[in-house]
Amino acid sequence: MTKASSKDKTVFTCTACGAASPRWMGRCATCGEWNTFVEERAPAKSARSTAANVAGDHLARPTPIGEVPPDGARRIATGSEELDRVLGGGAVLGGVVLLGGDPGIGKSTLLMQALAGIARGGAKALYVTGEESAAQVAMRASRLALPGMERVMVQATTELEDIERAIGELEPATIVVDSIQTVRSGALESAAGSVGQLREVAARLVEIAKRRGLSLFLIGHVTKEGMLAGPKVLEHLVDTVLTFEGDPSLAYRVVRATKNRFGPAHEMAVFEMVREGLREVPDPSALFLAERPSRAPGSVVLPSAEGTRPVLIEVQALVAPARMGPPRRVSTGIEGSRLSILLAVLDRKADVHVLDQDVFASIAGGARVDERAADLALAIAVVSSLRDRAISEGLAVFGEVGLAGELRAVPRASSRLQEARKMGFSKVILPRGNLTQTTPEERAGLELVGAPTLTDALIAAFE
Repeated sequence: MTKASSKDKTVFTCTACGAASPRWMGRCATCGEWNTFVEERAPAKSARSTAANVAGDHLARPTPIGEVPPDGARRIATGSEELDRVLGGGAVLGGVVLLGGDPGIGKSTLLMQALAGIARGGAKALYVTGEESAAQVAMRASRLALPGMERVMVQATTELEDIERAIGELEPATIVVDSIQTVRSGALESAAGSVGQLREVAARLVEIAKRRGLSLFLIGHVTKEGMLAGPKVLEHLVDTVLTFEGDPSLAYRVVRATKNRFGPAHEMAVFEMVREGLREVPDPSALFLAERPSRAPGSVVLPSAEGTRPVLIEVQALVAPARMGPPRRVSTGIEGSRLSILLAVLDRKADVHVLDQDVFASIAGGARVDERAADLALAIAVVSSLRDRAISEGLAVFGEVGLAGELRAVPRASSRLQEARKMGFSKVILPRGNLTQTTPEERAGLELVGAPTLTDALIAAFE
């Protein structure tokens, strides 16, 4: 029996972190995840040297940091003010963006519109599709009917070497790869979408983008838990990670930055899905409050400040008797563990007994809130529903609730107050620590109630 060649050797790779092992293991020793190892063929040759040969790039040499020109990040406008703001001011030349989202939510449409805007400005743009034919992409482009779309180059391929060759020939300023999971390198024997292929394809495309100074967008699939599919190293390789969120039954979509080396993280932009594509929503506060019910128990307005722009959103809660089994806790757009903590604080520190009730909490309009400043709004919404008492329509609240029942100050209070004033609110309940830091200009036109504890905030809300 002849000895197997090196190209026939296999390794086991963790799909969560990318760690490799010569044998299968039930639990990854690197990240601790269970049942994440899959078998792949070991690489037959050095793919990294192949990337340098195909792309024709020169060797990188060290340069004294004092001789590097401090010109900052060169950017190119995408034609969408909302997308440019999430990216930190436009697409960075030499930057790599990873966009993830559920199937059919609008990832391809958003980036096709961005390529049309870039081409309209005179720059070359390339759209690489591994999931559709060129004819299918052309049909979607004709439906969008955007100026500059006819100048966008399209390439239907799943081979990385074809993409590298097209980049060398066309020299585009921006390229979109849809999707990274469908592209494979001929240097590896494994199938497209495997951990080894994802790692190799992403590394080689990122290397080309950095060396050539082009803006690269990678569209990625997500798992059923909403996480980006593939090893975590994929997110470490790129400069910016964007997530596309939204309820498929609703017309509104939210693009959120979870990582950005060239701008603020946690920035968000709101779009509306219409027949012609994605339309920007310049005033999200008015959108999220447009259908707020009048004098409804369990409804509270929160001035959220994730990113650089404050947004008013509606926090809703519904409390009902637990008819069968243990009480249920269901949350949409809010972390479920945070809801459970607030219910315990209400019970022990504010004498509001709700632990034996079913509690449902939601952010209206399909939005999502991750910041602790939503604690106070959620707690007041729960008490409002429990007591069947609506709060004043002109009231907005924000603040973090501690385990001792105290209210802790949160950042960017001034911008939250400014947005509440702009939307016609007259009273705001906030932590006392934030109230002491406000100026007379920030307090103008608003009745501010600085509460030291959750109990004080509840008294102010229902007086």
